[in-house]
This record gives sequence, structure tokens and C-alpha cells, in this order.
Amino acid sequence: MNVLVEAAVESLDDALAAVDGGADRLELCGKLTLGGITPERELVSAVLASVDVPVLVMIRPRGGSFVYAARELDRMRRDIEMAMSLGAAGVVLGVLDAAHRVDVEQTRMLAQLAGPEQVTFHRAIDRTPDPLATADALMELGVARVLTSGGAATAAEGADTLAALVAHVGERLVVVAGGGVRANTVREVVERSGVREVHARCEGSAARIAAIKDVLARM
Repeated sequence: MNVLVEAAVESLDDALAAVDGGADRLELCGKLTLGGITPERELVSAVLASVDVPVLVMIRPRGGSFVYAARELDRMRRDIEMAMSLGAAGVVLGVLDAAHRVDVEQTRMLAQLAGPEQVTFHRAIDRTPDPLATADALMELGVARVLTSGGAATAAEGADTLAALVAHVGERLVVVAGGGVRANTVREVVERSGVREVHARCEGSAARIAAIKDVLARM
């Protein structure tokens, strides 16, 4: 079974550890304690110069809700242009409206700056009332991936919803399972949901990523 492991990192040391542990792709963020915000340009540049795996850059101006003011959307546009100009493989973003549905107009605008096929819609989906309807909107927008815990605190707890999403989208959208993914949970998450990509915090530990990779290699 071939399951891709994406590691969430927030520093150059994190990124190097994740790659050393076997991560297939990185999600580069600032302030993961806030759920991840846009990292500084200098960090993006340093990581891209130091690793040989694809790097996706988080585009999020602040923690908290995913409903953004016009000035925040302007900053997100500039941050996407920055990330792509430096050579990022893509970006990770999510915009909701006041009813906690996908803000289709703003998400389309942002996705087009990077190229929708380079975009992951992040766990803002877990704030929406209907994940299957959200997935339909994302497929219409043509984004590549959606990162989700299935609306639960962890991907293991949300595995049934993840399975429903995987069945619903087929090959049209990649479902990435994230939220508490560790070596002791990854088998359950993958077997119950059918996802073929998982997302895990690195926290400077190559061993953490390597342990997840080892479990997957033995499945």
C-alpha cells in the first residue's frame, strides 16, 4: 500500500527532521500552536533551498475563524504570489463565508493565483456543516486536495466521515487525513477511511515521521 506522508513543519530544523524521517511532502507554516499561519518569506526561502521534497506553504493571515476581511484577503493574495515566486509546489488555504460554507468566490480567486491544481483546502472544511457539500464545491473549483479530520478532534475519531468523503469524491479530489495522526493511529485511519495521504506534525522529530512511515510500509 502506497500512502503519502505529509509533515507539518514550522522551522528549518523541523523541515530537515521531517525529510530525514522520510516525509514525502511538507506543509510549511508559522505558529502551529495557532493551527498554522503564513510563514515568513525568509523561512520559505530557506526551506525551499534546503529540501528536495515538495513544499506547500500555508496561506492564512491569522489564527481563529476562516472568515476574512478584505484587507486579510489582500494579504493572502500577496502571500500566494510570494510563495509561488519562490518555488513552492503549492499552497494551503481555506476561506469560509458567514454561514461557515466555502466562500466560493474568494476561494476561486485565491486558487487561481497559484493554479487550482496546486491548492490544498485545509481543515476549514471541519468547520462546515456538510463536508460532502463542501467537497462538491471544492471539486467544482478544481483544487487538488482537502485536508480534514472528518470533522472530529482526530482523524481516527473522524474515520467514518473520512471514508464517506473518499467514496464521494473518487479520483476527483485527494482526501488527506490529518489530526492526531501518529504511528499508533495511522493504520486505523488508513484502513477505516481508505485515504492514501496522511498529514502529521513533525515537531522536530525525524523518529516520529519515520515511525509512521514504518507502519505504512508494513501494511
